[in-house]
Amino acid sequence: MNITTLSSVAMSLTCILVGANASAGEFGPRHFSGLINDYSPSSVKGGPYEMHGQWSMDLHSEWGSVDTAADFIADMTMAGYVTTLVTTPADSTGTVAVQSQAGVGPHTHHISLTNIAVTWNMTGCPNYLTNPSKGGFQINGTVSILTGNGSNAPFETTPPSSTLQVCVTGGDEITYSNVTLVFTGPATSHFGPQAIHGVVRIASADSDGKRLP
Repeated sequence: MNITTLSSVAMSLTCILVGANASAGEFGPRHFSGLINDYSPSSVKGGPYEMHGQWSMDLHSEWGSVDTAADFIADMTMAGYVTTLVTTPADSTGTVAVQSQAGVGPHTHHISLTNIAVTWNMTGCPNYLTNPSKGGFQINGTVSILTGNGSNAPFETTPPSSTLQVCVTGGDEITYSNVTLVFTGPATSHFGPQAIHGVVRIASADSDGKRLP
């Protein structure tokens, strides 16, 4: 009789925990990674910049909790793209040639958000001009790390005070496909206040980096 009672209690507890984890998306993608490719506005100091990088995000939840948090990291390279006037040689009409010069002022950034609550909607996220999606999730919080060439970024406060919103689109409507990064605070003087666009390459059920079918 006691064995039966204990078994029933254990079974009930198991169902409760499984239900809580399922509510937190335990059986959906838990690891995301991809690429960043975009340009900054020309209005930022030294801009416009080409922005290229890679990013990853891991979702996790406390044992027995339905709340989900995320850790996000991005490694980015940036370089200016400027237009200069070339006075010689001019063509036969006397028009001065224009030359574009890429790769000016190359530098790197490391960016991270740590243990930020996941919001399971796209409210306030940037819209894509084509194929917008309402499905997905977002995180928004103060950056824990923001470097420039391996040191504290010169435009950032100590400790960091810039905030970063990361939106991952997809989910119910389409396969997880896109990501946007939007800064507020001191970081906008370098990256700009606009959405920085990227793509999701991998969405997996764990952190082993395997692509979902």
